[in-house]
Amino acid sequence: MANPNESPAVQSMRKEQAEQRQQPRTGELDKAIEDTFPASDPVSATHTSIPAGRSDVEAAERVKREPDPTRLDEQYPFVDQALRSTGDTARSSEASDVDRQGMRSLQREASRVAESASELASGSARLAKAEARTFVHDLEDRIRRQPLTAAAIVAGLAFVFGATR
Repeated sequence: MANPNESPAVQSMRKEQAEQRQQPRTGELDKAIEDTFPASDPVSATHTSIPAGRSDVEAAERVKREPDPTRLDEQYPFVDQALRSTGDTARSSEASDVDRQGMRSLQREASRVAESASELASGSARLAKAEARTFVHDLEDRIRRQPLTAAAIVAGLAFVFGATR
């Protein structure tokens, strides 16, 4: 009977274990343990949710929404085919060029309007964040100036909240 300790699988496993022992022990879990503070927090390795390459989410969404102006004919290839099938062949190539130019200008204008709306929304969000920060700072200043009053208000709210439950 052959020695089971000399099988290729056992030899491969031992080789892999030796390589792992030689590697430095600064893996993701070890780094997570070092980064976790205080020690009572659960250990978790962090991973970013933003894909590498483009960190500006708004710009990435805008690029996805905008049509590629070089591919307008490829985006709507069946318009000419549909017109031909209805018998509307009286249109000249000049008229269709004018229509395509008009379509392109309308698409560019729609793209500009969408971009303006996106910028307006992001500006509103930034303004709301700034207002919230200002409110929090004002509240902190009031608490620092009158800590006993703040404690009494919190105690009163806690009492009312507890009594209504």
